[in-house]
Amino acid sequence: MLTVVAAAIEVATGIVLMVAPSAFARVLLGTGLSSAGQAVGRIAGFGLLSLGLACWPKDRPAAGATSGALASPALLIYNLLITLYLAYVGIARELVGTLLWPAVALHAVLLAFLVHARFFKPKS
Repeated sequence: MLTVVAAAIEVATGIVLMVAPSAFARVLLGTGLSSAGQAVGRIAGFGLLSLGLACWPKDRPAAGATSGALASPALLIYNLLITLYLAYVGIARELVGTLLWPAVALHAVLLAFLVHARFFKPKS
């Protein structure tokens, strides 16, 4: 379930970035994007969509087995980096939009669950 939630968030974010990168930047960071920034935003959207799809569970695992993102550190590393970077941006007050701190909180929670599932869940 955790893998599906984390992957779905990245797929949804990727789609939004591909369709409306400037609008996404405005609500997240408080400012729109230049033409070049929109192009880079769309490229980032392709990457997030790909990450989410690559980490999507392929089938239902056997009891106690890990799958998708829990077996691979991709979503864990992404959520660690995006939490740190967005928090830095907010603390430095460089770019702050209405969704910045909720995004930091969301990624921090996902990170905590992913770390727990990967490193602290008892193995059968």
